[in-house]
Amino acid sequence: MAITRPKELDLLVRMAHTVERGVVQERMSPNPFRVVSMGADGTPTEEVDRIAEAQVLSFLEQEKLDWNLLSEEIGYVHRGGDRVLVLDPIDGSYNVLRGLPLGTVSLALGRETLGDVDVGVVHDIMSGSTYWATRGGGAYNDGRRITTRDWRKGGDLFFLNLNHNSSQRVRGLAARARRIRSLGSASLEISLVAKGSGDLYLSESNSETANLRVTDIAAALLILKEAGGNALRADGSPLEMPLTLKERTSVLAWGRAELYAEGQRMGYW
Repeated sequence: MAITRPKELDLLVRMAHTVERGVVQERMSPNPFRVVSMGADGTPTEEVDRIAEAQVLSFLEQEKLDWNLLSEEIGYVHRGGDRVLVLDPIDGSYNVLRGLPLGTVSLALGRETLGDVDVGVVHDIMSGSTYWATRGGGAYNDGRRITTRDWRKGGDLFFLNLNHNSSQRVRGLAARARRIRSLGSASLEISLVAKGSGDLYLSESNSETANLRVTDIAAALLILKEAGGNALRADGSPLEMPLTLKERTSVLAWGRAELYAEGQRMGYW
């Protein structure tokens, strides 16, 4: 039976597919690696990010939507509405630019904080798979209801953000898990935990400037929670953020409460 999506969710899904088409075209251009400016978050904006962001702005105009926009590239754009579209135009842009099939467009609708986001879409622009959730309406992947995976001790698969800035907690957990993956796209990895393809996601950096922004996680966290999972900061404090680019955070996200409880007992977090 076909799933009837709420109007706002349907708009986000259509928007995500519009971005995908633009990115596919960009990858065919002579120089998709070109850095065109510095983003509002202080990191370089490559051509592929700019193209994706332009697709979203064009979609908002065409659909006559007054949603305000928060994007990691251009920052906050006030467009006269009382809703905020939280956008990561390409989460995993380095993967996409290197030809790795691991990148998403992440779209979430909220008002002021991470906690009031009530619609989220994570679209895998390489595989075409779409994850979505509405608050209280469950989580879905390509129209199929998803839930987190039953956790079995000794059978862990953890997604860890491993790089030269990774905290000791991340490195220590890498040595304890049965299997680890590091995909370079927070929204995709958290969505995969929601789907049951993994048990846990952890991102924590020694440098605060290397931690995650709300644009990276707003959609995926709603999907995870609607699938039965949960998340905190890596130190165990509540994961709440304003819908701005000023704050960064570590993220510990898990599928089942039993896994989180076991990690507490073992002193992993």
